[in-house]
Amino acid sequence: MFDHTRVIRTETERFAEAVLAADPAAVVPSCPEWTAADLLWHLTKVHAFWARILASGAQSDEDSEAIEEEGPERPDGVEATAVLLRAETDALLEQLDKRVDEQPAWTWFATDQTVGFTRRMQVHEAVMHRIDAQLVAGRTPTPIDPEVAADGVLHAVDVMFAWWGTQPGFEFAPSDHVVALTLSDAERTVLVRPGRWRGVGQSGKSYDEPGMLRITDLPPTAGFAGTSEELDRWLWGRGPEPEADGDQAALDAVRVVQAAGIQ
Repeated sequence: MFDHTRVIRTETERFAEAVLAADPAAVVPSCPEWTAADLLWHLTKVHAFWARILASGAQSDEDSEAIEEEGPERPDGVEATAVLLRAETDALLEQLDKRVDEQPAWTWFATDQTVGFTRRMQVHEAVMHRIDAQLVAGRTPTPIDPEVAADGVLHAVDVMFAWWGTQPGFEFAPSDHVVALTLSDAERTVLVRPGRWRGVGQSGKSYDEPGMLRITDLPPTAGFAGTSEELDRWLWGRGPEPEADGDQAALDAVRVVQAAGIQ
């Protein structure tokens, strides 16, 4: 297993170096609602928030909302924001390093309220936003460590496209399709079943959102294949579609889920 702290540290350093080389007003190609300056502030806020969640011992939604409201103010300019990012990254890693994965801690993923979830999530947050930063700076993204990328594929499937299932009253309506995601460099195949998450939120609003679940016991009729990095970047919306083969309806069902996006 890779060293999560090392990955978060290294990827954040790469992120900061790239985003500071970009025009602060440049639009991020992979997140067009953000400028480079917005992207820098976003990762700074993320690290600040999770450092405070862990330090406070937050256990409830009310705790997390209070921490979010008390977060740092946005500095004036990217240089000052980068200084704050480095300080908040230090704080986050300090909190992670003093805790074991099994320790309880609030997260937005209702079925995994542990430090381990935050540790894993922040690896992939840092990796994907580092790619965003390199893209907005006009650079070719640095390769993702294959082990990290393979875990990113699983995290996308099991968490990012399945989190609706952790909400009360939501059910998964599976399609008839089973699709294989083949990680050529890891000699691993992940089977997924695309479909729709349906339910009513706490506000009373009805939702019908694309999603998928990992399965193990049905034969696929189509597949996407590539390196762990190619599949990881594609699923997270930071790279082109890998090689595809098989039933077009099955492929399209997964494409709908992928197109919904992960910010």
